[in-house]
Amino acid sequence: MVKTPSTMLPLGTPAPDFSLPKPNGNTVSLSNFAEAPVLLVAFICNHCPFVKHIAHEFSSLAKEYQAKGVAVVAINANDVENYPDDSTAKMSEEIETRGYTFPYLLDQTQEVAKAYRAACTPDFYVFDTERRLVYRGQMDDARPGNDIPVTGADLRAALDAALAGLNPPNEQRPSIGCNIKWKPGNEPEYFG
Repeated sequence: MVKTPSTMLPLGTPAPDFSLPKPNGNTVSLSNFAEAPVLLVAFICNHCPFVKHIAHEFSSLAKEYQAKGVAVVAINANDVENYPDDSTAKMSEEIETRGYTFPYLLDQTQEVAKAYRAACTPDFYVFDTERRLVYRGQMDDARPGNDIPVTGADLRAALDAALAGLNPPNEQRPSIGCNIKWKPGNEPEYFG
């Protein structure tokens, strides 16, 4: 299992725009979340063991923070032709199985992932009211096989701070996961 860290996009970066389809074909855009005080963008997929490890807690965390007004969106940027476990049909199954209450979108061109400099799954980004990046990195210290419980501690602290209008802690640790499965020849310059 190759471990890839987050690129740690610079804090203060404006949220890159997106307009991507859900598995049912309906499009969701960044502008759909304009009223939310805080936005959480997660790059995930279906088959990655690192995502599977945190998926249940991520689903619970998302529901909890959506109730507090946080907009949550997840994006799958993997090459679905070479990784059919990440296809839209499988994404629909994942939404059902995990009880995802947020849009789970497919970035077929992988351009949105590149705009966010997303490198791994899972990869998390928190944007404040002005849609400036205030947190990027891990959900918590849990990884498959390290026996640390999945709590979402780092992501929760960042979301709590952003909701309170405060800056999340300066100490932000990169997420670790499987690399995004880039289409052959479409790898970004930061990959590798």
